[in-house]
This record gives sequence, C-alpha cells and structure tokens, in this order.
Amino acid sequence: MTFAFAKPERQQHELGADFTGDGTHFAIFSENAEAMELCLFSPDGKEELARLEMPSREGSIFSGYVPDVKPGQLYGYRAQGPYEPERGHRFNANKLLLDPYAREIAGTLQWHDALWGYDLASGDDLTFDGRDSAPFMVKGVVQDPAFDWEGDNSIRRPWSETLIYEAHVRGLTMLHPDVPDELRGTYAGMVSEPILDHLLKLGVSAVELLPCQFFLDDRMLLDKGLSNYWGYQTLGYFAPEPRYLGPIRGKAPAIRQFKDMVKRFHRAGIEVIMDVVYNHTAEGSERGPTLSFRGLDNAAYYVLSPENPRYSFDQTGTGNTLSVANPMVIRMVLDSLRYWVQAMHVDGFRFDLASTLGREAMGFDREGGFFDAIRQDPILAGVKLIAEPWDVGSGGYQVGGFPYPFREWNDKFRDTARGFWRGDAALVGDLANHLIGSPEQFNHSDRGATSSVNFLAAHDGFTLLDTVSFNDRHNEANGEGGGDGHDNNVSDNMGAEGASEDEGINLARARRRRAMVATLLLSQGIPMILAGDEIGNGQNGNNNVYCQDNETAWVDWAGRDDALLEFCTRMIGFRRDHPVLSQDNFLSGDRGPDGRVEIAWHQPDGREMDEELWGQAELRVLGFFLTYSGQEAFVEGERPLFIVLNAGDEVTFTLPSHNGVTGWHRVLDTAQPDTSGEDAFAVEAVENGAAVIPAASVCVFAPE
Repeated sequence: MTFAFAKPERQQHELGADFTGDGTHFAIFSENAEAMELCLFSPDGKEELARLEMPSREGSIFSGYVPDVKPGQLYGYRAQGPYEPERGHRFNANKLLLDPYAREIAGTLQWHDALWGYDLASGDDLTFDGRDSAPFMVKGVVQDPAFDWEGDNSIRRPWSETLIYEAHVRGLTMLHPDVPDELRGTYAGMVSEPILDHLLKLGVSAVELLPCQFFLDDRMLLDKGLSNYWGYQTLGYFAPEPRYLGPIRGKAPAIRQFKDMVKRFHRAGIEVIMDVVYNHTAEGSERGPTLSFRGLDNAAYYVLSPENPRYSFDQTGTGNTLSVANPMVIRMVLDSLRYWVQAMHVDGFRFDLASTLGREAMGFDREGGFFDAIRQDPILAGVKLIAEPWDVGSGGYQVGGFPYPFREWNDKFRDTARGFWRGDAALVGDLANHLIGSPEQFNHSDRGATSSVNFLAAHDGFTLLDTVSFNDRHNEANGEGGGDGHDNNVSDNMGAEGASEDEGINLARARRRRAMVATLLLSQGIPMILAGDEIGNGQNGNNNVYCQDNETAWVDWAGRDDALLEFCTRMIGFRRDHPVLSQDNFLSGDRGPDGRVEIAWHQPDGREMDEELWGQAELRVLGFFLTYSGQEAFVEGERPLFIVLNAGDEVTFTLPSHNGVTGWHRVLDTAQPDTSGEDAFAVEAVENGAAVIPAASVCVFAPE
C-alpha cells in the first residue's frame, strides 16, 4: 500500500492520531523543530513502510491526514531541527520518537546505544549519534475509540464517604490462590471475583492504582536483573501499560482491557483513582536516551538549567522536570487527564510529586498556572484530585499548601501516629491535631475537613507489619548497597528485628497494629489503606521495593492474618456506621450559646485538658468527646462518641458528661485478645462513670 497525505474533510484540533472512520489525522507539537516526519510501520514494527513529511504547520503544531490508515496501524515520528545541546536543542532525525498522545503502544523497548541522541560510548552528550533507533523503539498504535460502556457512569462518591485502598495491579493479584493463573498480574485480575469479594467485604470505596500509564524499565535495573515495579517512569501519558494485559493479549487492545476493568469496578460500586506522574518522564537527564519528548523539543518539554540549557533542571530526583509552565505542555497534561476521565471513565487522580506541578519562576505557587487551569476545567473540576504535596526541590514540602479542590497525602499524620504508638515523647498535641483532620495544616482558604488523606503506610516505605517489626531498612536486594529508601521510618521492632517466634512479641505487635488501624479509622479526613496491611503483609524490611517485581513486593495471601482482617473489616464498618467520624467541616472547641460542644479534650481524671497538660512530654494518653459540627446536617440525631488513645500503661479514665450525655457503653477495645477480630467490639456498660483503659489500646464509648 502506498501512503500519502491528503486534504482532510474537516478541520481537526485534536493532537495525537485520530481515526475518522476512513483515515487518520495525525498532529504533534514542537516549537523548535524545523520539520516533522510521520513514520508508518508494518504490524510487527520491524519494517518502516513510509516516511512522510507533515504537510501543515500552524501554531507549532504539525499535522496531516492520511487516508486508509486504520486502527492497528503502528507509527512514530522523526523531528528535523538543530542539534545544539548548549542551547537546549537535541533534535536528531535518526531517532524514532513516540507520540506523547499515543493511545496504545506496541512492542517492547530494547535498550541499545542507538536510542541515545549522542555517542553513548564516548560519554560526551555534545556528540551526535547517526544510528537509526527504530528497530529498538516502541511504536504508537492508531486506536478505534468505540467501546460499549453499557451505561457506565462515574460514581462521584462524596469525600466524607471515601475509603481509599492503594494497590498495585501485579502486587495485589500475583499470589492470590483463588485468582486464576492466567489473570494474575493483569487488569482483568484486579476485577476477578476473589479480589472484588475481598475489597467489598473490607469496605473499600475507591482503589488507587499505582501507575498504569505506559512506563519503562530502566536500563540500569534490567542490567541488575531487576525491573521498574512501581512504574514511576512514564513515557506515554495516554496509553495503558501493556504489561498488565490479560490472556487475550493481541486480541483486545490494552485500552479495551483497561476500560473493562473500570467498568467492572464501577459495577461493584468502587471508584478508580490513578496514580499519575506528570512531573518528569522516563528519559532522565541530558545524558538519558532520546525516545520522545527530548527529540520532539527538549527546550519546550523540559525545564532546563537557566545558567546552561545544556543541562536538565532536576526538581524531582529523576533527572528531568516536565515544563508545565509551557502552555502546550500543560495542555498535554490536561488533555491526558480529560482523556482518562472521558474516554476511560477514571474517577480521580493522585499526582506524584505534585509540588513540581505548582512551580513557577519564583518557586511553588498555589495560584500557579497548573492549578488555575485544572480548577477552571469543567471536566476535571468534579473528579477526585489528590496531591503528593512535596518534591525534592527547594521549598518543595507543601503539606497543606494546595488549593481546593485538591486533597493531600498527609505524611505528618503517618509519622505522628507511628511515633505516638512507639511511645515517643511530646506527641499528644500533634496527635490531637491530626485526629480532627489536621486543621493546623488544612483549615484555611475555606478548605474542608476532608482535605487530609490519612495513612499509616503507603507503597513508599515500610508496610504496617514492618513498621512494628523492624528498626532499620533492609534494602540490600535493590543493588544499591542498602542505602536507598527512607532512613527515618518511625518504626519499632518491639524486641526483635524481623520475624519472631516469641509469642509475646507477636501479640504485642498485633495489639499495636490494631491500635494504629483504629487511630486511622477514628480520625477526621480520608483514610487510605495500603494493600495487604489488612492481612498482615510484610516486605522483609525493604522500605523501597520500587524494583522488586517478585514475592518481596507482592501481597502474601498465604500468610493472611484472618483475625486482623476481621478487625479491619469491622473497624471500617464502625466508621461507616458513625458518620460523626467523617465530617465535612472542621470541629471547633468553642462552646455554643446553649453550652453545646463539638469536641472536648480530657485527661484521665475527667477534667478538660489545659495548657500545662498539653505541654507534658511524658503524657501518653488522650481522651476526647466528639459530636457533629454545628454546621453539619446531622445534629438533630447526634450520636456522639468518647474516644481514648492510650500508648502508656493501664489507666482508669473518668468519662465526662457533655451535651446531655450522662452514661456510656464501651463499644471498642483494641486490647482484646487476638483470637478473633470480633472481640474488640463487644458492648460493655461503664459502671460509675469510669472505665479501665488497657495499656497500648484504643477504646471508644457510645451513649447508653
């Protein structure tokens, strides 16, 4: 077949490869390229069938229409322009470039020196490499967007009813004994009956998937026999990662398999949140390969050193920073987000190293262009937006600094909860702040009490089990001398490093985990659970399993702790049954004109906390009365709670009287024996207004 550009029947504005029914319109952005060539390939990607110079250029967009190009056609680009690294330009037409807007990506990238725009063997990035990289490159695939959603719509569950479960497609499914072998590690496996049954029984309302956009395995990792397990090296922002395809690989495109997963999650009432990486790409620093953005327009797509544009300006710790200050780059990010919402029905996003997206000329700006654009977008305004509120650049730690409607990962909650239950001094005041939604960080600019995403563990760091089992990280398997990963884990091995045969240590670890889970689920804000924490999954002390696509990182279902699972399930149900624990508005310690209180903090003798007690470094116990905010609609039928967290020795606590409540029942005691997850929820009347609070426990009381 002979391919040639023709005049399109209608004007096209979309970037990427847009199949029109009879042919395909191609469009791609570059400010500094002098010409752009479209390359079409055979179905196996080995033969370049045509190389066509794009016939139209307007506003830095090269475009053209090719009749008879159908879905399934493989393609890529070659950009003509100056190779002047000192000016930031690294054009090299010998390098095949992936379309940033490719909806599907075919093939496996084969690491070869020809993928570099310079002579890699020389180590000099000012040299020029003339080898063709096409034989080693992945290619874009023209897609047919048609899909029968069968009436599927976004769920749009309120934040106050949201419980997030952070999971990895392979990690969650690879070792589950009831997931069919052919579905393990796939999109289909994520919505297999065993996984859905587990999530629904647990009470999950949203899954937050680690990166599922097309990413690469770093050459350095492959040389070590490892791989990029987590997926934070994105190269294709519109394409589902093909390594998670199911047994019908080659028959159903990745785009359809991903859509089917979302549709089945929605049928189960579970929202889908994607972890997305728009702060950097897989191309690395100026010494990295030329695969897409660098060859299309290095100076436009990346932030370069203001002193010497030869060099990348790295604010992410990965070698490069995407230049979202460029209008066309921010358009790409927004187009990508809209695509996943509209075409793929995704319900929300968690933004990796989100502080980078808010960086302007003077540093992080919560009113910057990215935030302005996303808040003005009618498609994105209604989806769940979660920021990881930090990066590695100066001034990058911004917990509490993001604008509405963003929610934020709150590592302060994690570290305070871990430290309090470890027995660290002077944390009662910080704990109180985080129990009510961290108002010190988030109660400003009309933000709500659901602004904080609270977690005890996430993919990055120790699991909950390892937090109570290891004092030190054990990352030797990563091949970096054991020095990678966090060195401040706020952990405590409770008497033995790693797994122990000491029954006393194991019971103490189980008891502390129950107390920590209760702390998470009794706190205002949005709880997030790391997949596997609810069944006692560990990673052998490795707190940075980014490269461990093996049993170290996969959830160990065979070692499932059924008692912990039952406790977590009932604890999530307890939170759901008591909406006072998940309010939209921040609580005030002020009393109303009728003497009504929303929240009151107490010491064991029943008196309210005062400034002197808040300042006692040795204080390890805290009780608080909790009811609805005066702004909530539930006040008429209020069901208050009194909650005590005791990281110290056993203590007798006098329960207060507020808002007419004079008698209490104990409805939760995390110190109960670990033989069944149900024991902690036995109802017990409180005699004489005082209750014994066991050591290392959380107790909750409800009115008679």
